[in-house]
Amino acid sequence: MTMFHFFNCAILTFGPHAVYYSATPLSEYDTLGTSVKAALVYLGTALVKLVCLATFLQVSENDGFDPYQEILKALIGFIDVAGLYFALTQLTHRNISQNHKFQAVGLGWAFADSVLHRLAPLWVGARGLEFTWDYILQGLEANANLVLSISLAALGSLIWLRKNKPKTLIPIIYACAGIVATMPSITSYLRRGLGWHFPEVVGFELFTSLVMAFISWQLFSACQRPSA
Repeated sequence: MTMFHFFNCAILTFGPHAVYYSATPLSEYDTLGTSVKAALVYLGTALVKLVCLATFLQVSENDGFDPYQEILKALIGFIDVAGLYFALTQLTHRNISQNHKFQAVGLGWAFADSVLHRLAPLWVGARGLEFTWDYILQGLEANANLVLSISLAALGSLIWLRKNKPKTLIPIIYACAGIVATMPSITSYLRRGLGWHFPEVVGFELFTSLVMAFISWQLFSACQRPSA
């Protein structure tokens, strides 16, 4: 029963990445190499973030919300944006369109994040004798992170790769990218500052991911239309 629960949670956590790859044109254009490169870039940025967090952040004795520490963490979190910029603009990709490139990069980015932050807790905790909803919620959180990562990659591709954007949309694109990039700090404030429980935070992440995905899709579609 414990292994059954573990496999269920693992499928919920990592299965959507495989489904997204196989159900979209990404598999037809063989973009797996691009996703693997993006995952390696993510691991590099995660290492840099870890060093910065260990260097500049102080260990807090309580679990309360510290605005100074959270602002510092948010600034360090923008290393992810730098890594995403490198993955989208500096890596050599096969001859794929911009639509497929940002999806492949976002997919690899999200998968690496799930492996790094959720695989070990799943293996240690989900095989326990006592059933808990936490690992199912972690799987749902991974799904929200997948959608947010692809949305951020889409917004990043509009910012860095598309030159003929409508000028009226540029502030909206930057604002949406800023919101998605600071989601870890937003959820940290909800947990520590407002005292939200884990299910409420996951629900907020799922809702926000769907909203940002819809906005990103609309912005991407609007930027692809020929200018009048």
